[in-house]
Amino acid sequence: MRYLSLLAILLLAFTANADEGEQSVLVNLDDVIAAGKVESVDGITSSGQPDKEALSVFADSGYSVVIDMRGPEEDRGMDDFEGAVEATGMHYLAFPVVGAEQISFETAARLDEVLAGIDGPVLIHCGSGNRVGAVLALSQSLNGASDEKSIEYGKDAGMTRLEPRVREVLESK
Repeated sequence: MRYLSLLAILLLAFTANADEGEQSVLVNLDDVIAAGKVESVDGITSSGQPDKEALSVFADSGYSVVIDMRGPEEDRGMDDFEGAVEATGMHYLAFPVVGAEQISFETAARLDEVLAGIDGPVLIHCGSGNRVGAVLALSQSLNGASDEKSIEYGKDAGMTRLEPRVREVLESK
């Protein structure tokens, strides 16, 4: 009986550690900078607004493109964000998603087209990851995921307060 109890404890510990090892699509930029490296999940990483130090870590980790979902009027914390991205050797792509009406299957399909043409890992960011997660949730749906799996993926990629909008779009299909 003691043997079975020990086995159960070891199994629970292994399961907990396996769950902790799962990587999220959304990264904390402070953690990325502290680690000095970052890995994508299926070629994609989501984040809030990166600074020059974070951009350097993404470039050093082999990322090829930074997709910026922020609108042109949004503050990026530096005068020339595009130039800062390009200075690292990565390519900058503006993909503004401004307003809840742009959280749509059309936007998700356009993002899928863009991603299909990119070689190498991609950082997709907005202010917090919320817009990125919302659009990626709809992308998952377009690619055959159930509504709940799409929502789960979107949350993992940073979706928070846009979840009701994503659910509304999912219900309209």
